[in-house]
Amino acid sequence: MAAGRTPREMPSTNPNTRVRIVTGTDGLAAFQRGVFVATMGALHEGHAALIERAASIARDRAGRPPVVVSVFVNPTQFGEAIDYDRYPRIIETDAALCERAGAGCVFAPSVETVYPPDDMPPVPPLPRVATAPGLEDRYRVGHFAGVCQVIHRMFALLDPAVAIFGEKDWQQLKVIEAMNAEQGCGVEIVGAPTVREPDGLAMSSRNRFLVGEDRRRAVSISGALREAGRCATAGGAEALMKETIEGSGALLEYAVVRDAMTLEPIDPAARRESLTRPARVLAAARFGEVRLIDNMAWG
Repeated sequence: MAAGRTPREMPSTNPNTRVRIVTGTDGLAAFQRGVFVATMGALHEGHAALIERAASIARDRAGRPPVVVSVFVNPTQFGEAIDYDRYPRIIETDAALCERAGAGCVFAPSVETVYPPDDMPPVPPLPRVATAPGLEDRYRVGHFAGVCQVIHRMFALLDPAVAIFGEKDWQQLKVIEAMNAEQGCGVEIVGAPTVREPDGLAMSSRNRFLVGEDRRRAVSISGALREAGRCATAGGAEALMKETIEGSGALLEYAVVRDAMTLEPIDPAARRESLTRPARVLAAARFGEVRLIDNMAWG
């Protein structure tokens, strides 16, 4: 559908669906000041939990604001073209999940709607948490510039009162919180807990690409984080995570204990019981061709 057309009913195999899909900017005013969930599609039960959280918040607000889910595969946050090209695009399936979870609108714009060629939205100044920790900012160069660009743009288009983001992408959550504050966006940011598979693996759209032994080995990342929570010192936790994840045969990128808000390093000798600020254990590793990230509270 061309950019700028008004909303239409979602063409779904479910005759009872009530969700509306919007592809252009016309008609968005009806869904502003709502509760927003940003996604790139290929939705799973982790996304459903975010949307259900948004619907719960909306029910408790005066006037029952709309729940809006964006489905937009953002080209500016992919470091490799192959990742962007192979990212699943299954809008009807995604819209059905959104409706089931309580969304009233799916915003599924074209690239030209989000990034008009004659009026390209700028990348807002990146907060320190997007550039200093040496975590996702190191291994996915340019990723947070793309995240901040698209979220700032979505905030401008949708003018949400509240936005829900998952804690699985912990650094991303902290980046968005900081950008929202520094740029004066005025959106209430809510973090939602990570949803996991029965064996502990954090739900992710990437999990569908895990095959054979890689799927079995992938649980080492969540297992390492849990075991790290029993370690007395930050240095001990990092060493145990490294040993566990590398021992599974994965290619480890990082396994660290960091300040939960700034994601700056903490003293390796720091003991859990003596911490005065919350800390987080975070890890990233490649299992075959699939890169996974995960994190948990430490202490």
